[in-house]
Amino acid sequence: MFEQFFPILVLVAVAVLIAVGMMVISMILGRRTELRTKGEPYECGVPPKGSTRDPVPVKFYMVAVSFILFDIEVIFLLPWAIVARDLGVYGFLAVSFFVLVILVGYVYELGRGALRWE
Repeated sequence: MFEQFFPILVLVAVAVLIAVGMMVISMILGRRTELRTKGEPYECGVPPKGSTRDPVPVKFYMVAVSFILFDIEVIFLLPWAIVARDLGVYGFLAVSFFVLVILVGYVYELGRGALRWE
């Protein structure tokens, strides 16, 4: 059994050695500068506006829920589509119920205005 896992163990050991080696080399060769702006957040070249304590709009969460809703729908519908003929009527009814539940979530999002862009 050891012979089977030995290559994996060697691979993990080499990966850890490379990572630790790069960190050590970076600490030895890298410049150390203590600037006031070094600790500030930097994102996409745009200086941050406002505070991190500002509330996030509800629209952001509605878009996130929409993404999760449709992502889960696709994850469950693709395998069903592959074996749809083998499942018969019961499989069709089960997926129909699933799509109905997803459709209720979609109608709720439409009613809340989550898919309306401003």
